[in-house]
Amino acid sequence: MTSKKPGPVLPTKDELLAFIAAHGGKAGTREIARAWGLKNADRAILKSLLRELADAGQIERRKKKLHHAGTLPNTVLADVTGRDADGELIAVPTDWDEEENGPPPKIRLHVPRRAKPGEIPGVGDRALLRTEEVEEEDGIRHRGRAIKVLDRTKHRALGVFRTLPDGGGRLVSVDKKGLGRELTIRPGDTLDAVEGDLVAVDVQKHGRFGTTVAKVKERLGSLSSERAVSLIAIHAHGIPHVFSKDVLAEAESAKPATLDHREDWREVPFVTIDPADAKDHDDAVFARTDSDPKNPGGFVIDVAIADVAAYIRPGTAMDREALTRGNSVYFPDRVVPMLPERISNDLCSLRPAEDRPALVARMVIGADGVKRSHTFHRVLMRSIARLHYAQAQAAVDGHPDETTAPLMALVLTPLYDAYAALKKARDERSPLDLELPERKILLKPDFTVDRVISPQRLDAHRLIEEFMILANVAAAETLERAKTPLIYRVHDEPTIDKLSALREFLTTLDISLPKAGALRPAQFNTILARVKGRDSEALVNEVVLRSQAQAEYASENYGHFGLNLRRYAHFTSPIRRYADLIVHRALVSACKLGRDGLPDGADIVSLGEIAARISGAERRAMAAERETVDRLIAHHLADRIGATFQGRVAGVTRSGLFVKLDDTGADGFVPAATLGRDYYRYEETHHAMVGDATGESWRLGDRVTVKLVEAAPVAGALRFEILSEGRIETRRGTRGRDKPHRSAAASKRHPAAQRTSRTSRKR
Repeated sequence: MTSKKPGPVLPTKDELLAFIAAHGGKAGTREIARAWGLKNADRAILKSLLRELADAGQIERRKKKLHHAGTLPNTVLADVTGRDADGELIAVPTDWDEEENGPPPKIRLHVPRRAKPGEIPGVGDRALLRTEEVEEEDGIRHRGRAIKVLDRTKHRALGVFRTLPDGGGRLVSVDKKGLGRELTIRPGDTLDAVEGDLVAVDVQKHGRFGTTVAKVKERLGSLSSERAVSLIAIHAHGIPHVFSKDVLAEAESAKPATLDHREDWREVPFVTIDPADAKDHDDAVFARTDSDPKNPGGFVIDVAIADVAAYIRPGTAMDREALTRGNSVYFPDRVVPMLPERISNDLCSLRPAEDRPALVARMVIGADGVKRSHTFHRVLMRSIARLHYAQAQAAVDGHPDETTAPLMALVLTPLYDAYAALKKARDERSPLDLELPERKILLKPDFTVDRVISPQRLDAHRLIEEFMILANVAAAETLERAKTPLIYRVHDEPTIDKLSALREFLTTLDISLPKAGALRPAQFNTILARVKGRDSEALVNEVVLRSQAQAEYASENYGHFGLNLRRYAHFTSPIRRYADLIVHRALVSACKLGRDGLPDGADIVSLGEIAARISGAERRAMAAERETVDRLIAHHLADRIGATFQGRVAGVTRSGLFVKLDDTGADGFVPAATLGRDYYRYEETHHAMVGDATGESWRLGDRVTVKLVEAAPVAGALRFEILSEGRIETRRGTRGRDKPHRSAAASKRHPAAQRTSRTSRKR
């Protein structure tokens, strides 16, 4: 009788943590199971153990791999902030949301002995780092090595010039991350700057008594003009906005593309559909019913994208500049383009009746909207019309104009019919469907704010969006099939901590969120549908949005949670995004479409470094755009001190409330000390400030009336005073009794409220 072979021994939790740490983010459930020889039945137990570790906050899942909680990607953009007691450099991630994720993890830099001086970062520099998790020492468990130093410390500051009675002046910095104090400018160093000028200065030296002397190097304009406002953001965030002579010369020498090595698609009736004020047009579309009898009710969709790779070749001056910029940046008064206008607004803009080179994704879909097949083609095309969204929508709604009337049967009707099919597939896929109104600032000819509008969301917008998503998926699938490295657009699922916080919040609204199993966007959509039309709709949409991870670029795929797609890559905007240019080059290589493909040596590692850089550039652009809007609206409201506005509570913190105004979308702050005659505590689970004595509360999403008491245009800051009363509810007392909330008026008469008000103002 043979003895039974002993089965595998399951790892302990400590062994699991040690294994995950030792493999530096390369360990997933499959790798752990293989290491311990676990079969199907044992894998279920393993997953349960890992779930317990995740619930305890000891590990987290990222890119389908397991990490110690708080660990970093293998490649990260970081700022060198100082040195430790042994003199070793310490860095922190450049893009880290402390409000959501807590303090940033520290990285101890390792400098190789043979490193050249130019490869060694210094304090204040920004660098691309290769990181790994190591045994914790002095609270630091990440070690990094500089791949490339991107930005050396700049001794230049930006601010508003203020004149002094005795000559010269002082600089009030507008950069929150700047020097944080005033700089003295001597009489001979003002460059004739006058009161209120926005200036850039070089920091010269530190004086004997702690004063810092600066010299004006550039006058950027007066802050009386809103056009100077975007310059603040451009300089504060270090956004490159002036093309070098080499870049411009390269752009001007570019020649229009010909039919050489291209298919002739000039007879295909493509149209562009863009915003009415668009200056460049990098995508065109066409659709027709599929004549294949095996695909009844199906469509053939062509998405043509400007062939930027034909003009921007790897290693050229334009390519280096495009990588540095990462993307175009859009302000209300200007655009800082990724590429020179000769390329973006001329040679690569798909203008009507002009021959233009393009990469075309031809996709066949069924009547259910599901993609059956696709191919990529390098073509010479000719758009037959330039339409804007409202114009296309009006035509389909029965109000064509002289441009759209001739296009109805041939172009517009098939486009909308194909979109109707795609919408079926989209509804079945059920991507995250948040209702987040967009706001757009309209300027007067003098660049001052005219008004703020919320553009109507039309089917024309959704049509183009779905066509572009389909083409992006096709690009990712083609490159994966060809085993060609690429840059993915990825969006991770929400973290365990954020889901726990969301679950607790939804419980206060009697809405449940499953604790076990994989969470999909459809479950969020069910929650959003439940609150649609209710007072809590805006609140729930906002809280669900805050629970989501931030999308980014990566050379390794872990899917796109928000779109509910397994693979996704940006292909459709190479004029304004460097990631799309990489994907175009990869397609040229994979489909053997010419000599403009990926350079030799392009692999997951090198593309991972590029992905980290352009993800940082994207966040930089978003911050600059947001701050510029804040400053413009603060300028607009500066002469309305004392005016009252309607709005919603858009954020709740320990220090007070953030209120977003209905008419302009402006954000302002209400300090906790000014809320009322009570001491208000921050209740994180409820996203609320609640009075100790009265129970009066203000909660995220609440409607409020506020008075504007202060506007600081340079900082883009507004301060409000709450005029409306807080919500009146019952709350659970410390001994389990329900206590009534008092009204704001009653709270002012309540002795306990009067006693606590002085304390709240001190805090």
